[in-house]
Amino acid sequence: MKIFEKNLYLAILSFYILNNNMVKSNELTNSIQNWQNNSFIAAKNTKKLKGRIDQEETAADDLMLQGKYTEATKVYKNVVAKHKDSQTAAVGLGMSYAKQFKLDAAEAQFDKVLAKYPNNCQAHAGKAMVLFNRLQSSSTTVIKNRDAMLNQAQSECNLALQGDPGMPEAHYYLGMIYKDEGKYQDSITEFNDAIKNDPKYSEAYSGRGLDELKTNDIAKAMESFKKAIDINSGNSTAHYGLGESYLQQGMLDQALKELNTSLYQNRNSAPVHLAMGQAYNAQGNNVAAIKEFQEAIRIKPENPGAYIGIAKIREDRGDLELSIAELRSGLELMPNNSDLRLKIGEESLKAGKLNDAIKEFENVLSIDPQNSLAAQGLTRAYYLKANREASGAFFASNEFEQAQTLIDKAVAMNPNNMELRLAQAKMRALSGAKVDLANLPKPTSDGERIAYAEACLASNNFAQANDEMNMVINNAKTANDTFAIADLALMIKDLPAAKQAYQKASTYPEAQARANRGLDSVAKAYDGARQDLTLASDLASKRQYASAVDKYNSAIFNNPLSADSRYGLAMVLEKETPRTSAKYKEAVVQLRAYLALSPNMPAKEVEKLNKKIENLSEKAYKLELKEKREKGIN
Repeated sequence: MKIFEKNLYLAILSFYILNNNMVKSNELTNSIQNWQNNSFIAAKNTKKLKGRIDQEETAADDLMLQGKYTEATKVYKNVVAKHKDSQTAAVGLGMSYAKQFKLDAAEAQFDKVLAKYPNNCQAHAGKAMVLFNRLQSSSTTVIKNRDAMLNQAQSECNLALQGDPGMPEAHYYLGMIYKDEGKYQDSITEFNDAIKNDPKYSEAYSGRGLDELKTNDIAKAMESFKKAIDINSGNSTAHYGLGESYLQQGMLDQALKELNTSLYQNRNSAPVHLAMGQAYNAQGNNVAAIKEFQEAIRIKPENPGAYIGIAKIREDRGDLELSIAELRSGLELMPNNSDLRLKIGEESLKAGKLNDAIKEFENVLSIDPQNSLAAQGLTRAYYLKANREASGAFFASNEFEQAQTLIDKAVAMNPNNMELRLAQAKMRALSGAKVDLANLPKPTSDGERIAYAEACLASNNFAQANDEMNMVINNAKTANDTFAIADLALMIKDLPAAKQAYQKASTYPEAQARANRGLDSVAKAYDGARQDLTLASDLASKRQYASAVDKYNSAIFNNPLSADSRYGLAMVLEKETPRTSAKYKEAVVQLRAYLALSPNMPAKEVEKLNKKIENLSEKAYKLELKEKREKGIN
C-alpha cells in the first residue's frame, strides 16, 4: 500500500470517529495496523535488494563520470539482466551506448524503456541526445531529414521537461538544438536552466560559451569556457571554445595551445581541426593549415569553413581556378550553402568571370535576401560589366531587372542597412538614373565607406570615392586587413587605391612577397589599359569603329579612371553607324565621366563639352522617339 493510500485510510478513520461510528472505526484501525506490519516486512526485504542494485548502479555511474563507457555498459547490462524492472539501470545502459556513439543500440534501449514506461523523463532526454548526435553524420539521408530530426529531438526534450521541469540534461539538449538552429539567445536560456539545476554541469557552461562566441560576447564566452574547464578539465569542447576565443582576438599561440589540448582529448573533432587550420593560416604556415582543413573535411565533408579556408590559401597564391574548384567540390555536398556560393561569386569576380559571379550572387540573395555582401558583390559585377560592354550603362535585360528586384527586396526587408542602400544606389546609377548620394547618411564604418566609394565610382563621383578609400586604407591596422582592401580595390579596378594599399601592406613583416604580387597585378592592369587605348585610338583613326569600341571598353574595364579612354569611346560611339539612341546615351555617360576625371580642365573646354553633352542628349531623345515609332510603341 502506498503513502497516499495510508493517508486516505486515516482521513476515513477520522470521519468515522467524528460521526461516532466505532464499529467501522475499529475495523479501519485494524486494517491500518496490518498494512503497517506488511509494509515493514516488505521494506526490509526491498532494502536488502535495493542495496545491491544501488551499489552496482553507483559503480556504473562512477564509470560513466570517468568516461569509461565500455566498462559502464558491462555493469549496467549485469544490473538489467538481474533486475529487469530497474528503470535507472535500463536508462543508464542506453546512455552508455550513446556516449560510445552506438546510436542504434542506444535508441533501441531507450525505446524499450519507453515501451514499458512511457513517461520516463530520462529516456526521453536520451532519445533527444541520440537524435541530435545522429545529425553529426555525413549521410545524405540525415542531411535531407535534418529539420525533421531536430523537431523530433525538440519534442523529446519537451516530453522530458513536462515530467521533470528541472532536468538538466533535457535543458542542455534543448539548448544544443536551439544553437544548431541559430537561436542563440533561446539556447543560452536553456543552458542557464541546466546550470541552475546542476551547477557542476560542465557541458552546459561550454555550450553557453559557444553561443556567447556566436553573439560576439568574447569576454563572457571565455568566462564560461574557463568555468567548464574548472569543473572538468577533460571537457574538449571547452578547450576548443577557449582556443577559438583566443583565435578571434589574434592570440595565436594561446589559441593553438588550447586547440591542441582539445584535439588530444577528441581526435575526430572537425571544428577543432578547422580552427587549427585558421590559426596556422594566420601565422603564415599554409602547409600545416591545408593539412588541418583537409582533416576537417575528412571527418565531416559538409564543412563549408574548411573548403573556404583552402580556397583562400589558393587565392592568396594566385590560383583562382584551383580556388573556385575547391569551393565547387564543397558545393556538391551543400548546394544551398550561401557562404560557399558567396565565396565562389567573389572568386569569379577576381577571375573576371562576371556572368558566373552574377549568377552566384543572385543565388545567395535568393537563399538569404538580406545578405549585404551578396548585394555588394552583385553590384560590383554589374559595375565591371558596365565598363566592359559598349552599352553597359543602360542595361535593359531581364537579368539586370531581376538583379534590381533582388536588391530592392533586400532593402525593403532591412531599410536601415547602409550597405544595402548603397548597393541599391549603385544599381540605379548603372541603369542610367541620376543618383544623389547626399540624400544618404554619411558612412560610419570602413565597410560602409567601401560601399559608399563604390557607389561614388558608379555615379562618376571619383574624387569622393578616392577620399573614402584613402580613409579605409589609413584605418587598416594589420597586414590581412590591408591586403583585403588592396584585393578589393584591384577587383573593382580602383588601381590607385589598390597600389596604395599594397604598398602599405608591404611594410608589414613577411608580407613583401604577396604585396609584390599585388603590385605586379596593378602594373599589368595599367599596362593592359594603355595597350588597349593605343590600339583603340589607332583603329578609330582608321574608322574601324566597331573594333575600336571593343578596345576602348577593354581599356576602361582594366582602368575605369582613364580619362582618355572615356573620351575616345564617346567620340567613336557618336560616329559609329548605325546611329542609335543607346549609343548616344552611352556617349553622354562617357563624356560626363571624362569631365569628372579631368578636374583641372579649362573653363572654356568644360563649357564646350557640356554643350556637346546637351547636343548628344537631344539627339538620343529624338532617335529614341523614332525607334519607338518604328516598333509601334506609343
